[in-house]
Amino acid sequence: MAEHRRGANLPSIGGFNRTVVLDAVRRSPDGLSRVELAARTGLSAQTVSNVTRFLIEAGMIVESGTVVSGRGKPRTILRLEPGSRYAVGVHIDPAVVTYVLLDLAGTVVAASTTSTPTADDPSEVVRTIASAVDGLVADAGVAVDSVLGVGIASPGPIDVEAGIVVDPPFLPRWRDVPLRDALAEATGYPVLLEKDVTAAAVGEMFLAGESSARNFAFVYFGTGFGVGLVVDHEPVRGVGSNAGDAGHIMVDQGSLAGTPDGSGTRGEVGAAVAPDRLVRIARSRGLALSGSGAVAEAGADADASGADSVDAVNAAWDELARAIADGDDTAVTLAADAGTVMGNAVVLIVNLLDIDRVVFGGPFWSRIASAALPAARTAIVGSPLLVPKHAVQVVESDRGADVAAVGAACLVLDAALSPRASGLLIRR
Repeated sequence: MAEHRRGANLPSIGGFNRTVVLDAVRRSPDGLSRVELAARTGLSAQTVSNVTRFLIEAGMIVESGTVVSGRGKPRTILRLEPGSRYAVGVHIDPAVVTYVLLDLAGTVVAASTTSTPTADDPSEVVRTIASAVDGLVADAGVAVDSVLGVGIASPGPIDVEAGIVVDPPFLPRWRDVPLRDALAEATGYPVLLEKDVTAAAVGEMFLAGESSARNFAFVYFGTGFGVGLVVDHEPVRGVGSNAGDAGHIMVDQGSLAGTPDGSGTRGEVGAAVAPDRLVRIARSRGLALSGSGAVAEAGADADASGADSVDAVNAAWDELARAIADGDDTAVTLAADAGTVMGNAVVLIVNLLDIDRVVFGGPFWSRIASAALPAARTAIVGSPLLVPKHAVQVVESDRGADVAAVGAACLVLDAALSPRASGLLIRR
């Protein structure tokens, strides 16, 4: 059973207690009685009664049946009302912007995509995203005032304090885009900006509910390689909220060796498993990946042309996924090679933080996971360099390719619903 946040009985912190109670109910799919809430939160019976009355009136929890527990009056069960509140998540990717609408339970109730706009005109970026967000909410038939806010997951680096997307890779024109405040003004919703790897980790933690791990690493494989970290139930953001850049970790690249930064079989993990490079390696190994005109060229021509366009790589990656699903030996081996290299890097992170759970996910990961995950797991748990003696779980996120967008929406839900003792500090 997951640990539940403890509340307090001082009348001046009723808001904190509401989030404590709501968080406990949210994490219990079968519901909780008021007696159980008091036991789990440490709140008095009177405080629980007051708080639950408020949450019921707000429509966020409902009374749902009774249960007989020993002698006396049957206990009324309280459950979350998922449709009472919603959050929007936006993931900015070099190829596509993904939008999701989550209910209070974290279920995706609507989703859409748009092409990633050029940032030559920042106002056009804001108009495009704002229009998509408004359309998503309207098409879902959700009341505007039930939407808690919008979370944006962006490749780093970002400036969280200023709400600016600074200079993300593969988005050369997205430099110093003041996205957060402009989008808040355009939509009327509160907006949060987060690095994509951190958003993915928050989403994994928030949606895990009772099974949420206390410490874990989220290995995010998109256009780049990053790692979101959760320690003691809190995401690790760093001083500038740009923690997670793990691509420069030096590892044994095995059969993927040969990156410019490398020496012998050693080199950077991010360079070794970059999707555009893996597409070129696949073609050099004889795998026919047409995708689009930009990747139809084979062998030396493709290598000479440098990195393929993001759209072309994405199309070729779809074909690689189909080849893996069809059991093509070349495709399966390539995905396993990539999984092994990523696993080699993760061993260092497991050793550094002494964590017992590793979750793989991301838009490029989900399409090669069937072959890459077993190889990554073997590379981690079977590594002679692994220090911890406890078991290390290595799993795939079940959030799919939209994990960053889902995580961005969870940032909003987490900010609104999860109790934090820091909110009780007296500020002068």
